[in-house]
Amino acid sequence: MMNLQRESGLACVGKSAESVMHIPLTYYVRSGVHWNREWLYFCRLLVVIALLSGVAHAQAGPPFRTDDPETPGNRQWEINFGWLGDRNSTEGSYSIPDFDINYGLGNRIQLKYELPIALHEVVANTGEIGKNTPPASGPLDLDLGESLLGVKWRFYEHIPASIASDTEDDETPDPNFSFSTYPQLSIKYPTTRTSQDGLVGGPQFLLPLEANARIGRFRVDGEAGYWFTDRSVPQSWIRGVIVGREFSKKTEVYIELYDQQDANRVNGIPKKREATLGLGGRHSLNRTNTVLLLLMAGRSFQKIAPVNAQPNWIGYAGVQLLLGPKQKSRQVERSIPDNISDR
Repeated sequence: MMNLQRESGLACVGKSAESVMHIPLTYYVRSGVHWNREWLYFCRLLVVIALLSGVAHAQAGPPFRTDDPETPGNRQWEINFGWLGDRNSTEGSYSIPDFDINYGLGNRIQLKYELPIALHEVVANTGEIGKNTPPASGPLDLDLGESLLGVKWRFYEHIPASIASDTEDDETPDPNFSFSTYPQLSIKYPTTRTSQDGLVGGPQFLLPLEANARIGRFRVDGEAGYWFTDRSVPQSWIRGVIVGREFSKKTEVYIELYDQQDANRVNGIPKKREATLGLGGRHSLNRTNTVLLLLMAGRSFQKIAPVNAQPNWIGYAGVQLLLGPKQKSRQVERSIPDNISDR
């Protein structure tokens, strides 16, 4: 089974517990890296998003698999408690729950620590290719999942002069587009027997690139990255896009395309892939917009069969807490933008 998320989309376990578009990306080969036409299209899409954008308030991250360049804000906490699920024809992986803790160090840096309680369910064993053996009778595996450590750095943002001049001294102006990188390291505990994706190897490292923008009233986020692993776990590409908007002061809804694909085989096992379409959003539960309900559900938009990892369903349900010194921070702005609430 492929890893659940994005991070920060869903925040991930194993390679990404988190957790893109259904676009086949380039394969890594020992002779070098070859960029195919679809990969170039995806990179061009991120550039077009930036060039056509207005003010960027788009927020990826939980409950989505795709992440974005936004950070909590200086000395601000973003804490997510989520219940994640990912099930295909042969197995299921769940976090019950997933603890995702983020802290803003300045306005451009985010520190992350994530730890799931991982449950792995074997629905059936896959024997010969194209055939399915009777369901396995083994017990469920319940244990601490792999912890995820990350540092997000928004290395570029463009703020139009007109927006900067209209911003008060104690406010952080929002860019009309921005870019970030979000390196993350997945580490298993000595007692870990299972992870959220059912695979347990050595340390794994994710190196992604994120971009976000606004096109009219719609918010757009894009992410692409690569998981570097040891020999016991396949390396993989991730890529994702979410599009949506805020419908009121308290509610925002997005649709997500996400794709994760193995880049190599391990022990002769065929490469696996998850290409999913999800719908989700956030809804504020209090007046100060510091407690949010997070929901997302989806499934594969490709053929589902016992021999592949395409999920019958994926899901996220949780709560987000926004804590820290009272200030007009980017975190509040991106959750409930003023220009939307005044319409």
